[in-house]
Amino acid sequence: MGDDQAITHTIGITGATGGIGGRVAARLARRGIAQRLIVRDLNRAPEFPGASAAMASYEDTTAFERAAKGADTLFLVSATESADRVDRHISAVDAAVAAGVKRIVYLSFLSAAPAATFSYARDHFYTEAHIRSTGVAHTFLRPGFYLDLLPYWADDAGVIRGPAGQGRVAWVSRDDVADAAVAVLTEGAEHDGATYDVTGPEAMTMGETVERLSALTGKTIRYVPETWEEALASRRPTGAPEWQIEGWASSYAAIASGEMDVVSPAVVRLTGHPAQTLERFLRTHPSALSHVYT
Repeated sequence: MGDDQAITHTIGITGATGGIGGRVAARLARRGIAQRLIVRDLNRAPEFPGASAAMASYEDTTAFERAAKGADTLFLVSATESADRVDRHISAVDAAVAAGVKRIVYLSFLSAAPAATFSYARDHFYTEAHIRSTGVAHTFLRPGFYLDLLPYWADDAGVIRGPAGQGRVAWVSRDDVADAAVAVLTEGAEHDGATYDVTGPEAMTMGETVERLSALTGKTIRYVPETWEEALASRRPTGAPEWQIEGWASSYAAIASGEMDVVSPAVVRLTGHPAQTLERFLRTHPSALSHVYT
């Protein structure tokens, strides 16, 4: 009965051209589940059996409502960071509810809170609060920092710099996050109202992280601690707006604060397999640090 329901009900997927949404859509397609891929550019929409595509941006309430029509469940991937990201999320949520979506599975972030150290995590808190306020059934997935993006924290010289202190972080793979999302999307009401921290299997300091990266790749990866002011100053030459610079710096500060020091059993519980280790990730992605010179 549950399998029949999953196949006959349509799941709306946002972010299908991205790292998480694309993985989720591919996994649902392999299960033969009907999907509506809501994308900003139809030309970039992936083609999967049983999937249709509709064009809408989060901030275009009319287009998003039209795109979400007929979807019972919506997987809402958070929008690209911006100064008005919460407003864009609220617009998409309201449009989905108006379209008749009965359930929203939102890709949030670990330790989302109104006073979270990581500035982007505050956006997720306010988005979660708005979803709750609509009364729609919901599940929040809160991954930590992605293992897949860890290599890009290092510059071309193999240096990772920031105010992470001695705090710990349990890097999580996007494959594990996607597997967890698929479980929640297809298993239905048993996850309603739940919030899942989705992390890797081990929390490590930035110093331990670079030691492991160096040992596993043969490249010299170093961590250079910065103060908060040094972190802001070192990033300002990029010309990025101040809110973005604070976002980059506060990702490290959130590690120092202890807010990323969470090791959750959610991956095993939801997927039935262990979360990827740093070692396994690098074995399967041997070119992950190819941009770093030896």
